[in-house]
Amino acid sequence: MKAEWALPDTPFFDGSHAEVVQALNLWIARQRPMLDGEPEGGLNAQCAYWLRSLADAGLLRHAVPTAYPGQAPAVDLRAICLVRECLGYYAPLADFVFSMQGIGAAALWQKGLPALCAPYVQACAEGRKVAAFALTEPEGGSDVAATRTTATLDGDAYVLEGAKSYISNGGIADFYVVIARTEPGHGAGGLSAFLVDADTPGLRIHRQIDILAPHPLAEIHFRDCRIAADRLIGERGEGFKAAMAVLDIFRSSVGAAAIGIGQRALDETVARVTTRQLYGRPMAEMDTVRHQVADMATQLQAARLLVHQAAWTRDVRGRRITTEAAMAKLQGTEAAFRVVDAAVQLWGGLGITCGTVVERLYREIRPMRIYEGATEVQKTIVGRQILKGTP
Repeated sequence: MKAEWALPDTPFFDGSHAEVVQALNLWIARQRPMLDGEPEGGLNAQCAYWLRSLADAGLLRHAVPTAYPGQAPAVDLRAICLVRECLGYYAPLADFVFSMQGIGAAALWQKGLPALCAPYVQACAEGRKVAAFALTEPEGGSDVAATRTTATLDGDAYVLEGAKSYISNGGIADFYVVIARTEPGHGAGGLSAFLVDADTPGLRIHRQIDILAPHPLAEIHFRDCRIAADRLIGERGEGFKAAMAVLDIFRSSVGAAAIGIGQRALDETVARVTTRQLYGRPMAEMDTVRHQVADMATQLQAARLLVHQAAWTRDVRGRRITTEAAMAKLQGTEAAFRVVDAAVQLWGGLGITCGTVVERLYREIRPMRIYEGATEVQKTIVGRQILKGTP
């Protein structure tokens, strides 16, 4: 494990990012005992610990921006990627907490009315509220246009009916941004976004979902769930655009977090093959091992540059990065998975022994090829954009 984090030596960053790295190193120093072990308590208690830790260090504000006098809230995607790669390396569950706060609050500061949404955003940035983004459905997967959850206007309220599944922070969130259908038969154009408090009558946690990498996930049901009409986020029928605006930011950063996990796997593997004897000599002296390590390092660096370029394009060029974000998520997660899988192979029996570092990393990296748009979805996005002549 690295003693401290460093700013990448590339043209994509500036002086402000050196300050981000400085804050990360202060966080690493303070959290060292926990990084070498685990926070006490169950999964929810661990998430609460990391939330408080990230808030106290001021790191949550990179994912959840608040307004300053005369300025609208805005994020620096390069900073988000720096934070996520670092957290992915040291504490993947802390990365989960950081990213879910950002994803859950993003539609509020991007599309919501300040009078309604600003208090929620502020509370998320300070770690006083837990956010969640309720988009995926039990039968829909990555097909957002197939959303079946409905929101029917009844007087001065909308009535939600339906279900959402694999919702991160489900069961521990204080509120949910829910994407629901307000116009039947209109595909993606018939969706709207709503701010729904977790204690709203009619919202029920149907079941908790356990996956390879322990994260708080749940299936949520809505039955006669009435919310005031002014809880609409943005314009009616603009829910799909709101969801895509969120993903355009955070998809790139998934690649960054994956690279952090991959880098940890590489570093742990280098340490192991340098000291482990095989056939009478250190593994590091075997050409087959050297070739494998070379492939691991090269794949990670290539993916890292793709992620950084996507973030730089959004921050500096100021344009949407649908294609770049899809490429960054695709390459970051796929490269990191190959690296972690190679680490498991080089570790041998210990690589598949529960509780070892590379076994934990394997469980962390595998779901990242699926959530926020599976690899196949990212390929579809990139191919479609390229074939229609859109960069």
